[in-house]
Amino acid sequence: MKALITGASSGIGLSLANHLAALGYDLILTSRSEDKLKTVARGIKTKVKIMTFDLTQEADVYKLYDQVKKENLDLVINNAGFGLFGEFSQTDLKRELEMIDLNVKSYHILTKLFVQDFVKKDHGYILNVCSSAGFMAGPRLSTYYATKNYVTKLTMAINEELRVKKSNAHISALCPGPVDTNFNKVAKGRFALKGISPDYVAKYAIKKLYQNKMLIVPTLTMKLGLFFIRFLPYRLQLIVAYHIQYRKEKGPKKKVSS
Repeated sequence: MKALITGASSGIGLSLANHLAALGYDLILTSRSEDKLKTVARGIKTKVKIMTFDLTQEADVYKLYDQVKKENLDLVINNAGFGLFGEFSQTDLKRELEMIDLNVKSYHILTKLFVQDFVKKDHGYILNVCSSAGFMAGPRLSTYYATKNYVTKLTMAINEELRVKKSNAHISALCPGPVDTNFNKVAKGRFALKGISPDYVAKYAIKKLYQNKMLIVPTLTMKLGLFFIRFLPYRLQLIVAYHIQYRKEKGPKKKVSS
């Protein structure tokens, strides 16, 4: 068994790498940091190949695919991504466009190419790491929420297409709430909600992926939250979302991601 994981040097990606290795998977791990990937690889007992790419660059996304398309992958995990806290009128446009390139374009390209491959050979799994943010609009984290909405809904649509044709290619969206990762440092903010362990998220995600769950939502609390918010008017949803976001402060804060 062999899996590709993007954004594998920390957080959920790192936990997924460790868990899959424990299950016997050989791994191809990517991120922008070769040093961090080498550190990760040293802790894994199965075969590991590391590749450094900047997936905000479209050319690098295609280079990654070209280098792994003949690896006979069983599983592809699109995990690389980041967020940016702040009011839309004040956040940096260049950084937001980089986020769209990474969180949306790289996911779209890799999902498209690997779905085509997996449909052709009638085997394979894709796990798109999305977020509970993919079901809401997110004031003060607006672009991040929008990117996660895109990938969540895209994944759901592809899942239905594959289900209807009875394909043995499968795709799922992992939609956790806040997770204890490096997300906050990159996003320059923090969530008000307590994060859960990325190791728990990784184990839960892989278990549900192989049960062919379309939407994978760790923790009962988040499942209930997403269920009940569907009954709220959009304006009230926005008010709730605004107040659960980060109250911007300077200084070191606990690192969490969603």
